[in-house]
Amino acid sequence: MKELVKFIPLLPLAGFLVNGLLNKKMPKTMAGLLASAVMAFAFIISFLTFLSIKDQPDASFVVNIYDFINVGSLKIPFSFLIDPLSVLMMMIITGVGFLIHIYSMGYMHDDEGQVRFFAYLNLFVFFMLLLVMGSNYIIMFIGWEGVGLCSYLLIGFWYKNQNYNDAAKKAFIVNRVGDLGFILAIFLIFNQFGSVQFADVIASASKLETGSVMLTAITLLLFVGATGKSAQLPLFTWLPDAMAGPTPVSALIHAATMVTAGIYMIIRSNILFTLSPTTCAVIAGVGVATALFAATIGLAQNDIKKVLAYSTVSQLGFMFLALGVGSYTGALFHVMTHAFFKALLFLGAGSVIHAVSGEQDIRKMGGLKGKLTITFITFLLGTIAISGIPPFSGFFSKDEILAAAFSYSPILWGLGAVAAFCTAFYMFRLLFLTFFGTFRGTEEQKHHLHESPISMTLPLMVLAVLSVVGGYANIPAVLGGGEYLAKYLAPVLAPTTEYIAAHGHKAHLSHETEYALMGASVVIALIGIILAYVTYVAKKAVPAEDGAELGFLHKLILNKYYIDEIYDVVFVKPLYALSSFGYKFVEVSGIDKLVNLTSDSFVLGSKVSSKLQTGNVGTYLLLMVIGVIAILAYNFSRI
Repeated sequence: MKELVKFIPLLPLAGFLVNGLLNKKMPKTMAGLLASAVMAFAFIISFLTFLSIKDQPDASFVVNIYDFINVGSLKIPFSFLIDPLSVLMMMIITGVGFLIHIYSMGYMHDDEGQVRFFAYLNLFVFFMLLLVMGSNYIIMFIGWEGVGLCSYLLIGFWYKNQNYNDAAKKAFIVNRVGDLGFILAIFLIFNQFGSVQFADVIASASKLETGSVMLTAITLLLFVGATGKSAQLPLFTWLPDAMAGPTPVSALIHAATMVTAGIYMIIRSNILFTLSPTTCAVIAGVGVATALFAATIGLAQNDIKKVLAYSTVSQLGFMFLALGVGSYTGALFHVMTHAFFKALLFLGAGSVIHAVSGEQDIRKMGGLKGKLTITFITFLLGTIAISGIPPFSGFFSKDEILAAAFSYSPILWGLGAVAAFCTAFYMFRLLFLTFFGTFRGTEEQKHHLHESPISMTLPLMVLAVLSVVGGYANIPAVLGGGEYLAKYLAPVLAPTTEYIAAHGHKAHLSHETEYALMGASVVIALIGIILAYVTYVAKKAVPAEDGAELGFLHKLILNKYYIDEIYDVVFVKPLYALSSFGYKFVEVSGIDKLVNLTSDSFVLGSKVSSKLQTGNVGTYLLLMVIGVIAILAYNFSRI
C-alpha cells in the first residue's frame, strides 16, 4: 500500500491540472466525469489502505516523497503519515467528496464555468488531503493555506456578483487571522522541541509537566488557528457569508471537510492539549458558547442555506466542546456523522433551490414534499439525524459529546442541551416551512416544480443511508456496542491515554446516569420537534417578511446579534480611517512629496548647469582661467 498512498493526493491534483489547463477546450460532461473519476480512484485507494490497517491499527507508516527543507538543524521531509486518524479523514474527504462531485455534474450542468468549477473542486481536495496526510506541521500548514485559497476561489466562483466577491474576501481575510496564530505556534514548537514532525513533538511533549507555560502558549496559538478555520467565536462570521458559493461548495467545504480541519489538528496534537488544562477549559468554553450562540441565530433565519450555515457553526461548537473536555474520539465521531448528514442537508437544499428556480427564502416555499419525493425523504432523514433522534447517527455522536461534557461539568451539559433543543427546533422549522403546507412561491415556479435528476438524487440517497447507519461505528458499551471507533483510534490517542492512566483515571459515568442523560437528550429534542410542528404545521405560521412578529428579541437574532455591524464599527471602520490617514498624510503628503522633491531638485540642478553650456569659446576660456586661479589659490593657501 505504501506505493499506492502517494497517488491519493496526486489523482485530484491531476484532475485539477487537466481541467485547468484545458479549461476552454474541455467538454463540460468530460470535465465532470474526469473530476469524479479521480475522486473515485482516490477513495478506492483510501479504502484499501483502511482495510490494510483495520485489524492492526498500530501498523502506521510514513511515506517519504522527498526532502523538502534541509537547512542546518531544520529538517522537514515532504512525507505522509498513514495511521488510523489520517486514513479515516482520507476516506471522509474522498468518499463524501466523490458524491458531491457526482451531484455537481447535475447541479452545475448549465453553468458556463463548469470546467473551472471542477478544477477548483479537485484542487481543494488535493490540499485537504495534504492537510490530513502530512507527517509534520509544515505539510499540514501547506494544506491548511491551500484550502483557504480554494475556499476563496469557490466562494467567489460567480465573481460577476460583487456581493459574492466580498464574501470570498471576508472568508480569506478572517482565516488569515487564525492562520497567524497557527504559524506562530509552529515557530514555538520548533523552538521548544527542535522538530516539527508529529512523532518527535508528541514523544518529547509526553515528558513535559502539566500546565507548562510554553505548552499553554503553543496550544492557545494552535487553537487560534483552529478558531479561524473551524468558524468558532469570534472568527465565525465568514462561514454564513460563504453560502454565496454554489451549493456543492457549501456541502464539501463548509460541512464535510475544510471546517473540520481545526478539529483534526487538535486531535493530531492531542497530548499537547491534554497537558494544557487551561487551554482545554478555554476550548470547552468557546465551543459551548459557539454552539449555543449559532443555534439561537438559526432559530430566525429564513434563507435555507443560512439556516444550515449557522447549524454548521453550532455543530462545530459541539465538536470543540468535546475536544475541550478530552473526548477526542467523540469529536472525531461527530466529524464523521456530521459529514454525512450535513452534506446530505446541503445537497438537499440545493435540490430544492434547483426545483424552485434559484429561490432560497423558505417563506416562499412550502408544499414541496409531493413534488420532490426523494429530496423530501432524504432531507427528513438528515433532519432527524442532526436532531439527535435514535437510532440515527447524530444521536450516538451527540450523546457521546454530552456525556463527556456532563462528566466534566453539568453546566456544560446544560448549555449543550439547550443548543441541542434549538437544533431540533430550527431544523424541523426548516423542514416544515419548506416541504409542508401549500406552495407560497410564484405560479411560474409552481409550474416548473420537479424532482432533480438522478445525478443529484443518487448522492442524496447514499448520504441518507450513511446518516442512518453511520452512528453504529461507535455504539457505546452501555447500549451493548463495541465502541469500535474508540478502539480503532487508540494508537493515535495512546499518549493521552497513557498520561491519564499515570496521573489518575478519568471519571466514568454510571450506566444509570448515561441512560438518564440519553433519555433527557431525546426528550429535549422531541420537545423541540413538537414545538416546531405545532407552530409551523398545526398553526400554519409563516415568518413575516419584516420579521417583526416577535419584537426586539426576534429582530436581534434575525440580525445575528448585529455581530457584523459591531465588527464593522470596532475593526473595519477604524482600519479604513487609519489607511485613509496613511494615504493622505504619509503616502501623498510625505513619501510622494519627498520623491517629487528629489526629482525636482535634479530638474532644477540640470536647469542651472545648462546655463553654463553657452557654446561660446571665450566663455569657456574664461571659466578655465578662473578654475586654474582657484586651484592655485587653494594650493598657496595650504603653504
